[in-house]
Amino acid sequence: MAFQIDTGFTSLAGTKAINEDFCGAMLPDRGFEDMGAIAAVADGVSSGGMGKEAAQTTVISLLRDYFGTPKTWDATVALDRIIAAQNTWLAGINQRRQPIMGLTTLTALVLRGHSYTLAHVGDSRAYLLRGGVLTQLTADHVVNHPDLKHQLLRAVGVEDRVVVDYVQGDLQVGDAFLLLTDGVHGTLKKRELMALLTEPWDSQTAAQAMVDKALQAGSADNVSALIVRVLGLLDATLEDDNRASGTLPIPPLFKVGAQIDGLIVTAPIADNGINVLYQVRANNGKDKGQLYALKTLHPARAHDKDERAMLAHESWLARNTRQAEHLVRIHEPKDGQPERSAFYLLYEWHSGETLQQMLDKQQAFEVNQAVTVAMQTLKALGLLHRQRVIHRDIKPANLHLGEDGVLRVLDLGVALSGKEPASMRKLHAGTPSFINPEQWAEPPELADAQSDLFALGVTLYQILTNKLPYGDVMPYQLGRYHQGPTKPSRHNPGIPMWLEHVVLKAVAREKHQRFETAEEFLLALERGASRPLNAPQATSLLARDPTAAWKLGLGISLLFNLMLVYWILFLPK
Repeated sequence: MAFQIDTGFTSLAGTKAINEDFCGAMLPDRGFEDMGAIAAVADGVSSGGMGKEAAQTTVISLLRDYFGTPKTWDATVALDRIIAAQNTWLAGINQRRQPIMGLTTLTALVLRGHSYTLAHVGDSRAYLLRGGVLTQLTADHVVNHPDLKHQLLRAVGVEDRVVVDYVQGDLQVGDAFLLLTDGVHGTLKKRELMALLTEPWDSQTAAQAMVDKALQAGSADNVSALIVRVLGLLDATLEDDNRASGTLPIPPLFKVGAQIDGLIVTAPIADNGINVLYQVRANNGKDKGQLYALKTLHPARAHDKDERAMLAHESWLARNTRQAEHLVRIHEPKDGQPERSAFYLLYEWHSGETLQQMLDKQQAFEVNQAVTVAMQTLKALGLLHRQRVIHRDIKPANLHLGEDGVLRVLDLGVALSGKEPASMRKLHAGTPSFINPEQWAEPPELADAQSDLFALGVTLYQILTNKLPYGDVMPYQLGRYHQGPTKPSRHNPGIPMWLEHVVLKAVAREKHQRFETAEEFLLALERGASRPLNAPQATSLLARDPTAAWKLGLGISLLFNLMLVYWILFLPK
């Protein structure tokens, strides 16, 4: 079901010459429906005459920029980033000019999936009408004194950093949200607001009636009211995917020729005991004859809730990163196609081979080809990391070089986004030889963007030399990292010095010596020999083994005592 809301808002100057209130709402453009809807109201205040501008720019920037944030961000993260940027801009203006030119309150509402998120600063308010009960969701940031109740303790633009209150909750069909400035809620009582909201009017009529009644009751301030009624919920959220994953069955193991939902299995691709991958072909519809990759759980894992949640998380991630050129896109069902009868993912199919398949055939990678592969992978990783997604399993088997020459990153099955199941977050996901040493330490560090870059460095080392920089690493085998990696040129003398320095920096034992971002790694490859990196410094013995100083001291002490014993026993008195 599509996301459906009924929105209405009215903002009037009232008895004042200038209206310093501002409100607005926005629905997503086509293709961004899963971002939900956003609405906001602001009450500008100033002694310098720019309260109106402060309120307008704050609301407009919030409505405009929200839909430009990554879909993988939680609504609180997106709102916080935008509000912080607007606050910094306003505070900078106010600090340069006295008196203060413009501040504003802000109350913003995001409806997304089956939940709502409120961001609030100041004394504008938000209410929720549900089941015949009107509940105030926000607290006024004002001085707690009857004579000073209009003096704000918080506002956008006061200081370099603004503290925002966030409220989140479940969303239900029939909910009505009411956003007001103090010109309305300071004049009308709660029962009057309730009576107007429950009238059989549309939202626009109710908002107009609310401000009219506030003016009739003697409001001497600007008056603004914004109403959002929820008529239908949004479908595609991670939470919804999780619910679907728990209700749909896991398909049985397929043989070639088996059919499911208009798809024919043409070849088995992989089975690791957890996930199963098939090549399938569409047998009807507009995409008849089109090949896809079908991924599902092994039937033995059908009752594993965590594995179902992980596959649902992968589905959600793949949908929200589908604009990336170097990531395999997930196929969304089109109108007229049958509803899925089982829980599985359907990816686009690309002819070609993974880097591991090429290595298994003893195929040699030229330097230029290896560099190109790494650069394309870094573009995909850069996009993922900007959306706060960590792949966690970069290796030759998950890098696919298509016949079209495009390198694509496969398998988001163990990726981290902040919304993955808690059980997945604790796993040492990935292949041990490609996992950075910090994850094997005690206590272990969680995987981060640099973990992906280290894994890519190991991959680049392997395709250039057919060797691993630290050899085959077994789980928790931290001892493998007590000394630096062997220079790749010892295995392949054809590697230029500038590239060797890049590879050694990428796989350095110490985290601070490695690349910090995908963009930094990519820039080093793009510059190549024109601006080569310096060779990474070797890790000192003390850094590799903190007990080395004690061991050395013990050895010297033992030698001294042996010499002393010899002198006492054998030298002439």
